[in-house]
Amino acid sequence: QVRLVESGGGLVQAGGSLRLSCAVSGGPLSNLVMGWFRQTPGKEREFVSAITWGISSPTIYADSVKDRFTISRDNVKNSVYLQMNSLKPEDTAVYYCAARHDRVSRRSDDYGYWGQGTQVTVSS
Repeated sequence: QVRLVESGGGLVQAGGSLRLSCAVSGGPLSNLVMGWFRQTPGKEREFVSAITWGISSPTIYADSVKDRFTISRDNVKNSVYLQMNSLKPEDTAVYYCAARHDRVSRRSDDYGYWGQGTQVTVSS
């Protein structure tokens, strides 16, 4: 059973940076796809970025975060990261780490494993 634990959220001013971490346990990890999603009250969960665990590690991003956010993984630490730069107030949300087997996907319904979420608040 895959278990995900996020950390790194907090309060930051617009233009600032935060790095979210997602510790991954259980397995196997080799065919996992890791995703980051975010959600604000009253809205559906929104795709942010995803990366595969394999050697090729293709990454995909939502247009709203492209060129500002970077997803990465550390195979030794079994962790996935989301580096968020040039943060905007509209990035304020609860950020969730998610995992699935098989191919990358932007659909939250495709992910079967979820962390508890970490709050990111960007002040103007």
